[in-house]
Amino acid sequence: MAIDAHSIRVWEGDSTQLGATWDGLGVNFSLFSANAAKVELCLFDPTGSHELQRIELPEYTDEVWHGYLPDAAPGTVYAYRVHGPYQPEAGHRFNPNKLVLDPYAKAHIGQLKWGPELFGYTLGAEGGDLTFDERDSAALMPKCVVVDPAFTWARDRRPAVARDRTVIYELHVRGYTKLNSKVPENLRGSFAGLAQREVIDYIRSLGVTSVELLPIHAFVNDSLLLDKGLTNYWGYNTIGFFAADPRYFATGAVSELKQMVAHFHDAGLEVILDVVYNHTAEGNERGPTLSFRGIDNASYYRLLPDQRRYYINDTGTGNTVNLSHPRVLQMVTDSLRYWISEMHVDGFRFDLGTILGREAGGFDQGGGFLDSCRQDPLLSQVKLIAEPWDCGPGGYQVGSFPPGWAEWNDRFRDTVRSFWKGDEGKTPEMASRMAGSGDLFNKRGRKPWASVNFITAHDGFTLNDLVSYNDKHNQANLENNQDGNSNNLSWNCGAEGPTDNPAINALRERQKRNLLSTLLFSQGTPMLLAGDEFGRTQKGNNNAYCQDNEISWVDWDAITDAGRALTEFTRRLIRLRQSLPILRRGRFLTAQYNPELEVKDVTWINASGIEMHDADWEDANMRCFGMLIDGRAQTSGIKMRAADVTLLIVVNSYHDVVKFTLPEFVGGDQWLTLIDTNDPERGQTSTLKTGSACQMAGRSLLLMAALTSGEPVRVVWRIAFELLRGAARPVGS
Repeated sequence: MAIDAHSIRVWEGDSTQLGATWDGLGVNFSLFSANAAKVELCLFDPTGSHELQRIELPEYTDEVWHGYLPDAAPGTVYAYRVHGPYQPEAGHRFNPNKLVLDPYAKAHIGQLKWGPELFGYTLGAEGGDLTFDERDSAALMPKCVVVDPAFTWARDRRPAVARDRTVIYELHVRGYTKLNSKVPENLRGSFAGLAQREVIDYIRSLGVTSVELLPIHAFVNDSLLLDKGLTNYWGYNTIGFFAADPRYFATGAVSELKQMVAHFHDAGLEVILDVVYNHTAEGNERGPTLSFRGIDNASYYRLLPDQRRYYINDTGTGNTVNLSHPRVLQMVTDSLRYWISEMHVDGFRFDLGTILGREAGGFDQGGGFLDSCRQDPLLSQVKLIAEPWDCGPGGYQVGSFPPGWAEWNDRFRDTVRSFWKGDEGKTPEMASRMAGSGDLFNKRGRKPWASVNFITAHDGFTLNDLVSYNDKHNQANLENNQDGNSNNLSWNCGAEGPTDNPAINALRERQKRNLLSTLLFSQGTPMLLAGDEFGRTQKGNNNAYCQDNEISWVDWDAITDAGRALTEFTRRLIRLRQSLPILRRGRFLTAQYNPELEVKDVTWINASGIEMHDADWEDANMRCFGMLIDGRAQTSGIKMRAADVTLLIVVNSYHDVVKFTLPEFVGGDQWLTLIDTNDPERGQTSTLKTGSACQMAGRSLLLMAALTSGEPVRVVWRIAFELLRGAARPVGS
């Protein structure tokens, strides 16, 4: 219910409750601005079309403007006009003619309409001197809405998936259900659509534990894209850090998102949000005035110290959020805590995360934001994942985040792609990546799960396209195929794009199995791109950020028999990972001899069945090797637990058969095949003796378990027979 603008009373209010807070009797409005001279609260009709009244916030406390409306209620539509100096050379860009959104707004209504009225300046002749623009922008702006936070979570409990068991599944809210015929048409592409039982049951059936959603914060469609008939599909253009984008709601009620989270939790699935706190949609000094710029530009953004008209652009998007400012840092951490406490999300993936650790001197592990997360009782308990790079100097920081953080590991992506493509000299780094990238992360007590391993993500080729295209095909983006990365480390297996050649198609399917197996059997936290499990294609587009259409949407009706077989294969891989703790160790594999246990945790094996020596590592033509992980070396804390299963992973990226001699192990003389990517349908009960020659098919992977005495062998046989029935469950489940 909105308030009656003709009978408004305004009280002093509270400066400590930033945003618009309803207390059951009225609404407290408060807005930080250190440099403003006056703030006007603007009230609108329920549609946001007509401005009804402006109310000057009566109080200013600790750089916060505030007031309380005792007659206001949830549903009140509002925004602000902020008065102050227009002095771009000093970093100030106040313009009360420009309506600005509340940074703490919990909901938005309407969409931005582009027009010259949005800009705080007017260009002079031929783009010369800028002058103050007096046109009103309210008609083009979305508006803020006061929300009722009440929601009954009933028996909701966070899944709290252990980090070593975490398997991430990255998806887009709209694209995942837009073409799903099992979802009611009016719910497709929405939070409600994603919450449908059939959708959640499918995700759960894969065995993944955590769903990572591409940005859902309110964002802006770029004018350049709209002029081309395109749209900002991915949503990395945030304008509201507390509000979910209206485009993802079927009902318009904030409770729809809460219900979705509750349904995922009920299925044991975590919800992780991809968040963009490094920049906003306002762009550089020539960008529009939508929120932060018009509220307090000099506080919210990093500006060039000696030319404060201009922005520091470490993000490559025009501006950089200034987390060195205490109030801006507070806003970001308040936002994160809101999504945890009010929306019950389970973690965050931070876009261009290096920005968040930047201080005046560059990236700092002890920066204010990173320290805040580490000591915060809420933030320190959820999953924090950094994209550990940005576009600024010293921006590549993979492995450099502090304890408690996980990081996207693009070194894993590039190495695994290159190895399976057949590139020379990749064996040493491939071994490091499979072992958890200890060279990057084994410091300060960090664990292997800190490395988030991925082969594909939203940005780049899908798995199918990675093995089907040598080159990007981004013509639909209308940038003359100049956008997107040209160094994809992809290989089309002999034909560019779809083909009827059965040999090429068979090789492509095997390569998909190789890549997925490497991902799921490597130490670290695996992340799977939604649709890769059945071979979704973007038709060679490796930068589909602007394609809100069939190029990006998951086409459930296009799944082939090969796709269904790949889905089942993926399920089998995840079941194996969860059933075999040795595939997700709590300690890094070091290959160092442990005299107490008289064993090495991992031994690298050459094709002759013996431990690799320097000559092997230096052989650029070596493309087949084995990773022997000894179950006797696994410990838990200071106590020895029962020996785990000993495993052998053999990879062969050579194009032809390689004779690989199976190594010896203590306690037995037979290896049991669990996975063979060359023959995925073979029964998991075939055994081979140590010392025998295994014919490794060209471009294939084997996972084998040692048949030893005692409990490990019983575990192995149980897993093998359950895999045959398609029902293997994690040990202890």
